[in-house]
Amino acid sequence: MYTILPRSQGAVLGVEISGKVDVDQEKSLIAKAEELIEEQGKISVLVVMGDHVGVSFEAAKEDIRWVLANMQHLNKIAIVTDSKLLAALVAIDATFAKMLGIQEKHFDRDEIDIAWHWVESPA
Repeated sequence: MYTILPRSQGAVLGVEISGKVDVDQEKSLIAKAEELIEEQGKISVLVVMGDHVGVSFEAAKEDIRWVLANMQHLNKIAIVTDSKLLAALVAIDATFAKMLGIQEKHFDRDEIDIAWHWVESPA
């Protein structure tokens, strides 16, 4: 399940993910991101990952398909989680994202204010 965070505004979309995300929830989130892209052109995303997050295969497939089709509209991606595994994966992914002009960075949960400041600041 996901929740749009109240600090989301302008070209910044903040989302908290908890529990399991199914394909219908993923499509709903994609629709929100597409609305923002239509309004702003390029967006930044802050994702807070709760403990025990899961994603159905179909939802993961939709997410990957959408990201690949919309990379040119992504500016910054902040992943906020205390998971060491996800932090390592973000570090690897950030290298590839940088080649595509996307800034991606991991933040621990106690650094959420720093993460918001980072995604809200100009590129």
